[in-house]
Amino acid sequence: MEYEIPTKVQRLGVDISKDQLKYHDKEVLVSKEFTFDSAHHLHCYEGKCKSLHGHTYKLQVIMRGKVDERGISIDFGDIKRIAKERIMDLLDHRYLNDVLPLMNTTAENMVVWMYEQLDQALREESLYPKVRLEEVRLWETPTSYAAVTAAMMGDVPGGS
Repeated sequence: MEYEIPTKVQRLGVDISKDQLKYHDKEVLVSKEFTFDSAHHLHCYEGKCKSLHGHTYKLQVIMRGKVDERGISIDFGDIKRIAKERIMDLLDHRYLNDVLPLMNTTAENMVVWMYEQLDQALREESLYPKVRLEEVRLWETPTSYAAVTAAMMGDVPGGS
């Protein structure tokens, strides 16, 4: 196989026009993943997780929306900023039982709280309903995660 080195960079207004940037009018899913380290313990649980221990959590945020005139539904940088402000800065290298609302710090409880934080941010920044939160997944280990979807949270398109 032969590789070619581009000799010309595509230029807006010369090689492509603004009305060509948006290729379609479909909804797309856009996802970003994050990791953070935290400690916790579980109440009313007989097993290893009863004792104080830590995890490297993986958080996946999946958003849904139509693209704008540039072909972008939401900037990956905006997803990163929102997740950092609303979740990562609060939970990374922290004792979850102290920083989360009063709850048993299970992945199942945490993922619903995370969904609520992200959804609230989209609404406060007037990104909703153009962009909606579709799903949030929280891995507690590389093989175990809890997830919640917009439908499970009662968020229906066109709703408020």
